[in-house]
Amino acid sequence: MKTKAFKPALILCILLAVVFTCMAIAANIQSNGGNVEVTTGCFEIDKVIADETLKYSDDMTWFSNDNAPSGNIAYKLYVPKGVDKDHKAPAVLLLHGYQNDKETNAAYAIELSRRGYVVMSIDEYGHGSTDVSMIERGYVNHKVTVNYGMDTEGSSYLEIGGQTRYKVLMNFSNLSFFNDHYSKDDDGNSIKDSSMGGIYAYAYLASMDMVDDTNIGVTGHSMGTWATWTVAAAYSGAVNATGDDISPKAVILQCGELFTAPAISERNIKFNNVLLLTAKYDEFNYFRDYSPKTVDDSIINNEQSREFLKIKTPLSLSSSSIPTEQTFEWNKIYGNFADGTARERALIVTNHRLTTHDSDAIATALDWFNAALGGHPTELNPYDQVFMVKEVLVLIAALAAIGSMLPLMHLLLMIPCFSDLKQALPDRPYRIKKGGKLAKNIIITMLIAAITYPFLTQLGHGLFPLPDTSIFRMTIGNGFLVWYLILIFIMLGTTIIPFIKSKKKDNPMDYIDLGMARENHAAKFDWVMLVKSLVVAAIMVGFMYGLLAICVAAFQLDFRFIWPFFRLFSGERFLQFLVYFPVFAVFFILNNSKIFAQTRQEGSGKNGIKNVLSCWWKNALMMVGGILLLCLLEYIPFFMGAGPGADLLFSQTFGGPFMSLMIVFVPQVLVFSVLCNHIVRKTNNVFLSGITVAMLACWIVTGGSAIL
Repeated sequence: MKTKAFKPALILCILLAVVFTCMAIAANIQSNGGNVEVTTGCFEIDKVIADETLKYSDDMTWFSNDNAPSGNIAYKLYVPKGVDKDHKAPAVLLLHGYQNDKETNAAYAIELSRRGYVVMSIDEYGHGSTDVSMIERGYVNHKVTVNYGMDTEGSSYLEIGGQTRYKVLMNFSNLSFFNDHYSKDDDGNSIKDSSMGGIYAYAYLASMDMVDDTNIGVTGHSMGTWATWTVAAAYSGAVNATGDDISPKAVILQCGELFTAPAISERNIKFNNVLLLTAKYDEFNYFRDYSPKTVDDSIINNEQSREFLKIKTPLSLSSSSIPTEQTFEWNKIYGNFADGTARERALIVTNHRLTTHDSDAIATALDWFNAALGGHPTELNPYDQVFMVKEVLVLIAALAAIGSMLPLMHLLLMIPCFSDLKQALPDRPYRIKKGGKLAKNIIITMLIAAITYPFLTQLGHGLFPLPDTSIFRMTIGNGFLVWYLILIFIMLGTTIIPFIKSKKKDNPMDYIDLGMARENHAAKFDWVMLVKSLVVAAIMVGFMYGLLAICVAAFQLDFRFIWPFFRLFSGERFLQFLVYFPVFAVFFILNNSKIFAQTRQEGSGKNGIKNVLSCWWKNALMMVGGILLLCLLEYIPFFMGAGPGADLLFSQTFGGPFMSLMIVFVPQVLVFSVLCNHIVRKTNNVFLSGITVAMLACWIVTGGSAIL
């Protein structure tokens, strides 16, 4: 046994070395070689409210601390070396998008702090480690289908009903400082805090003794752009205890939505120096100014864009002094920084999610902050950027951490208690699928996934009747929950019916053919194997969780690449994991049974890289092929200029979170397919593989994403 254990033990040690080496280098980049102090923490909203040294705008009648939630907002703070109370520095507040967290802003945080700015990135309501739920944003029973201020009641101004999460999600564009016509309803509901905690974070940042509170900027991505608008509105004209103006001096919207003057006609709000970064291939139609196609030159001169760019007086959203025939351009600054009237729409050739890590977007933002905040001494060119090295290193570490579970599995299967989980593939050539029969299975599996994904995920995300304020609180998780439930019924039907029919044939199916039994328990479902697999999978995933805990403690970094994947659980989120896990487990066990057992291929039991790859790509195609097909249908027409495929095939209702999520979902499932392929080949059962990837998938969904 010692000889057999040597190889997996050695591989495990090598992978651990990769994890810690990559994370250590990434942490060094994050801290700019030790020249930036990086800390994490949280602040209590109640304590920020009690601090009377800061105040909001005198005109901020639309926001009340009486409705403030009790709880903590988590943050990550970057303080350059040499910055202290005697050497204050300008600061920037970072606000993330939907389903993201504070670490999604790492690219901006690293590049800004390298250039001398104090940077705070927070977890907004319902995200990451903040313990205030997203419902605290508030909602009303209506929405508009165009830009706010351009609606017509009865057509673009619509009453809505349904699940609480649906009303919250449908009101993302509706902001606290909008007129009561939008931000309140007749049932007593209101948009309470569309800053998602950003208002309190701004106050907390401004109160730090090393921060020059007269020189603060704010930027957000996607959902964070609405939060950014709200923070800027809240502190319009605000002063500190000595009477100094502490309103944001720069506002940068990464994939943001514009509104027109009627939306805030009752307010007197000043937005200083606003830059809007617009992604050419933004999947969300409201960030394309509701264009059905890609972002083009027609958008820069549409009504809302013209109103945004022609601002001359700082206390109004528009000015009639600009000739209507004036033509505006992308990537050109209008107004000036001195009086806060600078405006620009920068066109970034990327999609929605990648805007947070686009080098052009970041360089444009760095120049904007430098101009708006009075400049900060630095020799760094805006394109001198190191953040992507950190991202790649963390990705390598994450893959190594996932990979470390496999040699650990081999070591666990050497323990007598678990050794019977590993068995030889039964010699049943009549069960092998090949040629046209295999191709048919692959095509059917792909089509089922592709056809059901857009509709069922959106249904679960919004309107499917789930107890979303008490039990099933993960908004994106509910989309996958409903999709998985329907696929479970489909897989059960296509498993049970052939299973029963086979009893009348010469070679009836048994539970080994389903991958759900040991050789000596072939006639019945093997509960012992299931329980043992659950224990082994829990040890494997628990081991990876332990690695994550060490990395977070030692390096203040988790396992991700641009998008948040694996985060430490809070108690609340772990309970949500337990709620969703049973459905995820049933789905992935049945999914593995259909793909790896019931569609067994030639070479499944043979060693050699050629056999492994030959089986893997076909199995992977069944696992992720349907979503890959949807990706092609979504992005090929988009990149050709016709518009997103989902919008063209179905309607704009089905574009958005789950369609843009596919570019994250596909590589994630490809990694799962590698895990499943290896585990099934070594154990010839689907319990261990299915439960392992179910734990990982459920961890991703519940670890840090939006919670209602």
